[in-house]
Amino acid sequence: MNVRSRLRRKRVLIPGLSLATGAFVWFLLPLLLPLPSDLTENPAASPILRDRHNRPLRHLVLPDSTRSAPVALDQIPADLIACTLAAEDKRFHSHGGIDLLATLRAIKDALLQRKAASGASTITQQLVKLSSPRAPRTLSTKLREALVARHLEMKWSKDLILTAYLNHLPYGNQRTGPAEAARFYFQKPLGDLSLAECALLAGLPQAPSRLDPLKHPDRARARRSVVLDRVAANYDASRISAARAESIRLRPLPEETLAPWLPGFIETHGRVTLDADLQHDLEAIVREELDKLSHSNLSHAALVVLDNSSREILALVSSGDWHDPRGGQINGALVHRSPGSVLKPFTWLLGFEKAGLHPGSIVADIPTRFRTEEGLDAPENYDRSFRGPVSVREALACSLNVPAMRVLNELGGPRPLHQLLLNLGLDSIGPDPAPYGLGLTLGNAPVRLLDLTNAYATLAEGGVHRATRLWIESENATDHATPKSEIDPPPSIICQPSSAYLIADILADPLARAPSFGRGGPLELPFRCAAKTGTSSDFRDNWCLGFTAEFSVGVWAGNFDNSPMKGLSGVAGAGPIFHRAMLRLHRGRSARWLTRPDGLVDVALDPSTGKNVGEIGQRKTQGIAASIEAVPNDRIPLTASPADRDTEGRVLLDSSYQEWLGSPHNRRRTEFALAEHRPAEQALRILGPRDGSVCLLDPELPNGGLLHLSSNLPKSTRWSSPTLEVFSGGTEAIARLEPGSHILTATDLRNGHHKQVTIHVKPR
Repeated sequence: MNVRSRLRRKRVLIPGLSLATGAFVWFLLPLLLPLPSDLTENPAASPILRDRHNRPLRHLVLPDSTRSAPVALDQIPADLIACTLAAEDKRFHSHGGIDLLATLRAIKDALLQRKAASGASTITQQLVKLSSPRAPRTLSTKLREALVARHLEMKWSKDLILTAYLNHLPYGNQRTGPAEAARFYFQKPLGDLSLAECALLAGLPQAPSRLDPLKHPDRARARRSVVLDRVAANYDASRISAARAESIRLRPLPEETLAPWLPGFIETHGRVTLDADLQHDLEAIVREELDKLSHSNLSHAALVVLDNSSREILALVSSGDWHDPRGGQINGALVHRSPGSVLKPFTWLLGFEKAGLHPGSIVADIPTRFRTEEGLDAPENYDRSFRGPVSVREALACSLNVPAMRVLNELGGPRPLHQLLLNLGLDSIGPDPAPYGLGLTLGNAPVRLLDLTNAYATLAEGGVHRATRLWIESENATDHATPKSEIDPPPSIICQPSSAYLIADILADPLARAPSFGRGGPLELPFRCAAKTGTSSDFRDNWCLGFTAEFSVGVWAGNFDNSPMKGLSGVAGAGPIFHRAMLRLHRGRSARWLTRPDGLVDVALDPSTGKNVGEIGQRKTQGIAASIEAVPNDRIPLTASPADRDTEGRVLLDSSYQEWLGSPHNRRRTEFALAEHRPAEQALRILGPRDGSVCLLDPELPNGGLLHLSSNLPKSTRWSSPTLEVFSGGTEAIARLEPGSHILTATDLRNGHHKQVTIHVKPR
């Protein structure tokens, strides 16, 4: 073959080879490079916590500390799309992933200026870069991104690429995607953005930090003008002119957010039981009340609101000021604090359940010495006085220390109260009651506000105890909320409904509370509401807890550094927050009170002896002004007798009152007198069997089916059982045993009080 023939053949082969090489590079080589594994139609959305009404409560961050809210292309305004294409890739719809004209221009500029002077990356290439791991900006990196962009263009439609690109774009301030950017900078939905706002957002991804409109508004405004210049050819001149003249009106989301404790409390997203509006208002109330009392060295407060029927947490304020450097980020609803007198209602609840007491029962508020491991203890009331004979209603409503300790002592010490508190979920008190002694009723054990508020909600629900809930169970299998059945233990019955109701009735009685707390204070509301305050020693903790039929509210106030407040009691410290919270809860709705349970009857009582004085409506019997009390129908008080008083009409007291009668504390000398020959009344105690005893029923043993019952007052005790046959004769009582669990009741015939034990009988 001569030279001329070879040259002609080369002229034919070279263009063919060039075309084949170009086709390989343009169509086949890109397919050899995989798409980025993180590239999807939309990036992950930031977790959103929603309140009980499905309103956004908190926008949480993704693992890379950004926030994102992906949207579909039809949700993005046409103005924002047009501005973005003008700013980033005006030939997006006409190129195949690589803009050859822009690439040639960039190469020419680089050769002339000997540095990279202009970019040539298309939107598709930028999307590949945004969805790939960080890599050095070398020529090989850019070549790989270009080839992957070609691969993507062959797999995805232009609309799909544009949607993914916009949702991956960084707009500064840790915001990804246009929807999140519009929410952060303007607090607007995308559809409400103006052309000027769209141009501003479209310009930010070029350099989000350098163009940050919050820090560099002039740079952002200049970039907006560039974007408007580029898009002007496609718009009416009047719209462009109006957009240029529009001032930048940014409304960045405030740093203050509702329930700032919430992200640290949970690790997933979904719906929580909080009510956003209520949470907002109660946070404001706590801040305002703390400001009013700052002169009393009160820095922090926590508040919990529960729905009684579901135990859902409707609101929880953790500290009052999340940014307080002295511990503002401590969650006061979850820390262990000394509760003071707010535990007393549960001592009296035990008295109703196990000692036969009722609100009209008379108990002794007299100087009393209790033996402890450290020696004798002589407690005092808050006002350092003793009232003598008082009703249970007055003792609880006025928060008297001594009667509560006396009753707990008669119940067998701190163990029954300790067990009741554990049953109510107050497990922070630990497994051993011994370190607390009788002081447990005065609140010397650590508790959490959330647990204690739930214990009060149990009273409001008639003794039905449930676990508190922060999550609303999912109705959609794809949601991340946990089904209720998997997170909530079954409810338990803590006490009789009548006992819980009577405690609530006392706590809602402003007249009974008045001798210690006066009238018209923060514990009184325009509707019936139970309320109890507590103050720990040295004024380190303030408490106020209470409820209506629907809601329970708990408030703690104090200082996380444990410094004392300046003489601030629970009424003055936590009380005003409680008062305003209750008003807010019942704003626009009628407050309901508890439904009275069956088994209670109204009885007219002598308020000085607690004895029955006759029919209701007979206001005076033998000159005695009667008080009306609801009492369980199985413990009607004994009938009043002339022997209860002396010839001058004074109530005769036994010798246990002798010290009080002659002391300066006795301000009722015309009401009471000492019965000189009447011994001090002993409280009824069951000596046998012990509570929880297990009896083995052996028919081969003589009298193996009989159990002897004994008390410290055999002549004044009546024994009974709903499930066993009981025989009494003289001072002896015997129960005929049957397999199963049985309750034995010993009733004190002197005053109607009773005590109970449970035994378990097993066949041998």
